[in-house]
Amino acid sequence: MAGSVTSVTQIGYGLGLFLLVSLADLIEHRRLILTQLLFTAAALLAVALARTAAVYFVCAFLVGLFTTGAQVLIPSIAQLVPEERRGRVVGMVMGGLLTGLMLSRPAALFISAALGWRAVFAIAAGVMLVLAALLARILPRHQPHGGLHYGQILLTSLAVLRDMPKVRRRALYQTLMFGGFCLFWTAAPLALAGRFGMHEHGIAVFALAGAGGAAVAPLAGRLADAGWTRGCTIGAMAVLGASFLVSGWLVAAGSLAAFVLVAILIDAAVQMNQVVSQRVIYMTPAATRGRVNAIYMTVTFAGGAAGSMLGALTYHRGGWSATALTGAAIGLLLLLFQATEPRLATLVLEGDGR
Repeated sequence: MAGSVTSVTQIGYGLGLFLLVSLADLIEHRRLILTQLLFTAAALLAVALARTAAVYFVCAFLVGLFTTGAQVLIPSIAQLVPEERRGRVVGMVMGGLLTGLMLSRPAALFISAALGWRAVFAIAAGVMLVLAALLARILPRHQPHGGLHYGQILLTSLAVLRDMPKVRRRALYQTLMFGGFCLFWTAAPLALAGRFGMHEHGIAVFALAGAGGAAVAPLAGRLADAGWTRGCTIGAMAVLGASFLVSGWLVAAGSLAAFVLVAILIDAAVQMNQVVSQRVIYMTPAATRGRVNAIYMTVTFAGGAAGSMLGALTYHRGGWSATALTGAAIGLLLLLFQATEPRLATLVLEGDGR
């Protein structure tokens, strides 16, 4: 029952990616972002005040639905800078976002241990209000061209993967990469508790290692701007697969320090591919960029959900060895898919095709 809270929030997030992020092609960006932040704060506060399970689950769903505002903010920022600097700006923003993502789990554990679980949501609601006030002062207005109603926006979002092969391929890559990421972070706490005998606080400290991987995001943006999208993609895929493969022996040997290094490498690989992929999809026409981002993130999120299920299933069936082999297989599959990418498409996209 407690574990299903995460699933309910994830379902809300998945629906929000498709139903709300697409609105970036219809509604003025600043107003859309601020509205979602305010609704997020209200939902978080409602979770903190919930007295019944039914109210709690509804509010948890709404938290997931409205926190998708970050996926409107990133492309909105990207379009404010020249194309030649877009990669590094996206990398910088993603570095901040991913650092927050990885720090949120240990922060929640520490806060709940000291002040109780309700304080986690109350503090988060306050942070959202502060963020909304800050963005209201600094975020410029951007009105999309419009011309379509909401139903058309949703229908054409579904057509993006069919009509834009570059977006379709980058979505495939990141779906598998993020699936590997969620595979790791679902099974790793189980391995830490079972193989290394760690408890909640120890696992929270281990999770801090994931934040180290976010440091690669700005570098990935600069490399993408320099024309190294293909090299970054292949490198990220290889690192993901190799890290999983090696981790099977490391966990069996009881090497906790090496396992921490694996966590950093896997996170860095996923973040590098995410940044270079987002640079590619943000090169699409501005009039469709909201829908492109929405469907890209929705598909990626579906891969993450599948990875989470695989993580629990593989660890239950065969321990970390089964999980590690599954992650290595994902890395190999990614490299096989990448090998089918037409060289001409890369040349057209990147200029020199490096």
